[in-house]
Amino acid sequence: MAIATRPASLASVPHAEAAVYIGRFQPFHNGHLALLQQALALAPLCVVVIGSAYQARTPKNPFTWEERAEMIRLALPASERERLHFLPMRDYYDEARWIDAVRKGVEAILVAQGRPAHAAVTLVGHFKDATSEYLRAFAGWRLASFERVGAVDGKHLRDAIFSAAGHPLEPTLAALTSQAPASTLDFLRAWHALPFMPVLAEEWRALKAYRESWASAPYPPVFVTVDTVVRCGDRVLLVQRGQAPGKGLYAVPGGFIEQRETAYQSALRELKEETRLSLLDVTMRQCLKAAVVFDHPDRSQRGRTITHAHYFDLGDRELPEVQAGDDAAGASWVPIEQLRAMEDRFLDDHFHMLDHFLGLTPR
Repeated sequence: MAIATRPASLASVPHAEAAVYIGRFQPFHNGHLALLQQALALAPLCVVVIGSAYQARTPKNPFTWEERAEMIRLALPASERERLHFLPMRDYYDEARWIDAVRKGVEAILVAQGRPAHAAVTLVGHFKDATSEYLRAFAGWRLASFERVGAVDGKHLRDAIFSAAGHPLEPTLAALTSQAPASTLDFLRAWHALPFMPVLAEEWRALKAYRESWASAPYPPVFVTVDTVVRCGDRVLLVQRGQAPGKGLYAVPGGFIEQRETAYQSALRELKEETRLSLLDVTMRQCLKAAVVFDHPDRSQRGRTITHAHYFDLGDRELPEVQAGDDAAGASWVPIEQLRAMEDRFLDDHFHMLDHFLGLTPR
C-alpha cells in the first residue's frame, strides 16, 4: 500500500499521470478549491470523484452531482477545466465495494484518455476526521495529504443558505465571500430561486428542531429502527413519506423499535401500520429470508441510526392489497425493474437496502 505523506510543498510529491480528488462538494468552497489546485499541479489529468452522486435532494445533499460538477468547472480557468474528468459515485455504504467502484471508474477514464489502466495515480486529500480514513485504502495509489485550508466546511455553508430562506439572500452571501469562490456564490444566488428551495428549507428546519430536542441528552443519542423489504413476484412494497424527513420520497416500510418488542415484532408492526398489509404471522415467518443490520454512521439525516432490515419474499402469489396508513402518504407494489431509475427519489440509504437484497446495481 502507498504510504501517506503530508508534504510541506508540491515539490516533495512526485508527479503522476493522473491525480484523483474525492469529495462531496456540498457545495464547492475554498478548501475544496485549494486541494483541487494541488491535484492539478501534480498531474496533467485530474479525476474528480463526486460522492453521494445519486441521492435525493435533501438538506445534506441539496445539489445534484451535475450541479456540483458545474460549480467546480466555474471556479477554474478555461485551460484547467479541460484537464478535469468527473466520476459520479453513489454511496454504497460498503467501503470495500465503494473503493472497488472508484478504482474501476478511474481506470475506465484513464483508458478512455489513451492511458494505461494502471497508470501512476496520486490521490490528493485531507484528513478531516475518522471519515477520511478511506484515503488510506487505495493500495498502489500514492497518497498526497495536505493540511486543511481555513475553517470553512460544507455544513456551515448549507446552514447559512437554508437559514436565509424567506429572507434577502445577499447579506448571507456577503458573509460567505471569504469561504467560497465568487463563482460558487453566483451559482448559489441562482439556485436559491429554484422552486424546490422552500421545500428543502422546510425540511432543514424540521431536522434542526429534531436534533435540538435531543441536545440536552447526556450522550449523543443512537436510534434503533426496523425496516422491511417485502417482495412479491417481480414487485416490491414501498411507501411514500408523508412528513419530514424525506417528505414525498420513497422508502421501505419501517420505524422505531418499541421497548417491549423484539426487532422482528417491531418490523411486522411497522409494516402493518404503514401499509395495512394483512397476512398471517405464520406466513410472514415462513417468508422471512434474511435480517441484516445497516449501521453506517451517515446513513440517516436524523443522526446516528442503526436499523434492522428484514427481507420477506412472498413468492409468486397474487399481490396482497395494501393501503397507506400511519405517517405514510402512499403504499404500492412497485416493479423491481423500475427501481434503478428511481434511485434519486429514495429516503436516506433505502435504495441501498433494496440493492443489498435484490441486486439492483452491478457488483
